[in-house]
Amino acid sequence: MSYFTDLAHQYIDGEWKTGNGSWDIIDFNPYDGEKLASITVATVEEVDQAYRAAERAQPAWGATNPYTRRLVFERALRIIQDREQELTEAIIAELGGTRLKAAFELHLAQEFLREAMQLALRPEGRILPSPVDGKENRLYRLPVGVVGVISPFNFPFLLSIKSVAPALALGNAVVLKPHQNTPVVGGGLVAKVFEDAGLPAGLLNVVITDIAEIGDALIEHPVPKVISFTGSDKVGRHVATVCAANFKHAVLELGGNSALIVLDDADLDYAVDAAVFSRFVHQGQVCMAANRVLVDRSIEREFTEKFVAKVRTLKVGDPADPETHIGPLINSSQAEAVSSLVEQTVEAGATALVRGTTEGNLVAPSVLTGLAADSPVLRQEIFGPVALVVPFDGEDEAVRIANDTPYGLSGAVHTGDVERGVRVAQRIETGMIHINDSTVHDEPIVAFGGEKHSGLGRLNGESMVEAFTKQKWISIQHGRSGFPF
Repeated sequence: MSYFTDLAHQYIDGEWKTGNGSWDIIDFNPYDGEKLASITVATVEEVDQAYRAAERAQPAWGATNPYTRRLVFERALRIIQDREQELTEAIIAELGGTRLKAAFELHLAQEFLREAMQLALRPEGRILPSPVDGKENRLYRLPVGVVGVISPFNFPFLLSIKSVAPALALGNAVVLKPHQNTPVVGGGLVAKVFEDAGLPAGLLNVVITDIAEIGDALIEHPVPKVISFTGSDKVGRHVATVCAANFKHAVLELGGNSALIVLDDADLDYAVDAAVFSRFVHQGQVCMAANRVLVDRSIEREFTEKFVAKVRTLKVGDPADPETHIGPLINSSQAEAVSSLVEQTVEAGATALVRGTTEGNLVAPSVLTGLAADSPVLRQEIFGPVALVVPFDGEDEAVRIANDTPYGLSGAVHTGDVERGVRVAQRIETGMIHINDSTVHDEPIVAFGGEKHSGLGRLNGESMVEAFTKQKWISIQHGRSGFPF
């Protein structure tokens, strides 16, 4: 099958449909500009159809034996394994991911499906004591009903499945809106995998659309009780505001400005390897990427020389080439924004140890240092291949610099003393941080999420149960209760 022909549609109530909106989303290959698909956007009415289909299908699914539900995820896992090569090519074509990146994304997607199998059996009820004689308190875990999922362009297959699979496993139905730049990998492919795995119609619906067509209909609609959003903090703030106004629970996984801290006793060669990966994986289009590399001044010169030397070895080019490290950014707007940011930062006084060129959507790596302490670039997220090397004097200054940002998603500390690293890590205002490793990690059973502008709530493991189920108290009075009147 041709994914970009057969799956470039809306998927509502088990049917592949052409949208009825007033314009088309054109899906381009970001490396060579090839037109992959043209998709007419979904309307407000079609969003309603998707949610109503989910609402109709959910009760029977929620009542289905969880051992039966998990069979769908076992089959979905086998489908991904059988189609790994086709999925890899789709990731390369639609989002410019390298082969290494595609392998990483597909591996994690499989791990999250394995966890979804277990999540189907995870919800547990409780019986709690009561001060009233003869009373039994039962606390049930129930599906929330319908979940709206909005996924990003950088890891579209993984980050759609990451919310969709647990929500379904826990007995919910889902309406998924993928990013406009990755409508097939983030939407149609996910729907096709579950369709072929035998998921009943209506439980997973995909609407490919944009706020310009539907406004806030996807969030405001009365059916979904939870909205799971992954994307920028700017959009996340809006999602949270609309959810609050409509008494919906929002799970927000937002941007980051992670710091990788290299202390004076670190293994420099290893720290360099970790820093290069942390900054430049998937062209730096990763929320956990290490925007800032903080290095103790006593080792700054040696570290920087090694870091720059390794960055210069990174191959920029065709993501389909197995030797390529840096492929294209997702679109021309992002490429222009990153290039402009480098130019402005250098004009403001920073030193470019490596100055990357821009050709189309290919942006070669840049390494900047000598930034002023109040440089705006130090506090923002850079979704591109730009590394900022910042020296510090001692742990206290490293902690202060690391925390001087509105974000708090991930981070790393490199040191020869693990417990020293833990002490520093505990002082960093971030949801996740790693000792002697990269800043980019996601594991299915470990709580994933950020602090400050990096999000609200957590995903993965038991956090999925909290996110996609609700608690209900049912009390039983055995015998007769006494009443005051």
